Amino acid sequence: MSANGRNDVRLIKKYPNRRLYDTRTSSHITLADIRQLVVSEEPFQVIDAKTGEDLTRNILLQIIQEAESDGEPIFSSEMLKGIIRFYGPFQGVLTSYLEKSIQSVIEVQTQAGVQSTQAWTDFMQSQAPMMQDLMRQYVEQSKKLYLNTQNMFGIFSGFTGKTGGKKDGDEGQS
Repeated sequence: MSANGRNDVRLIKKYPNRRLYDTRTSSHITLADIRQLVVSEEPFQVIDAKTGEDLTRNILLQIIQEAESDGEPIFSSEMLKGIIRFYGPFQGVLTSYLEKSIQSVIEVQTQAGVQSTQAWTDFMQSQAPMMQDLMRQYVEQSKKLYLNTQNMFGIFSGFTGKTGGKKDGDEGQS
């Protein structure tokens, strides 16, 4: 056992036939089982059985994709488009924002002791429009700050913030 007691990371192997094998229980498991590990906060790692490559992130994305396909999705098409637009210069900003926001929600849930209750669901749904508006405002302010900084140094002169295309004789407006 390590000094912090963390030799308990569950190792899941993914085989070429797409089956997942839990080395702790010596049995095959499903994505639903891995989702339950996440929910119960049990540490695990998924690796490719042949190469040893860490596939944990890929498996988590698969679980999210399945959850988004079933029932009511968390991510609207507009939100997904917004996330895609963030890849590039603002990627770190969004990553940090989302991680902190999700951690804050988890902390509030834990403190209030209302995990998975209808009251919590109702509360979060009532807060969604406000949170979306705050995020939109934050994104707009960040975008303006970034573009103003770049324009101050003449890096993107002749480009607009809306299309990124050149406009002859036009100096994009804020």
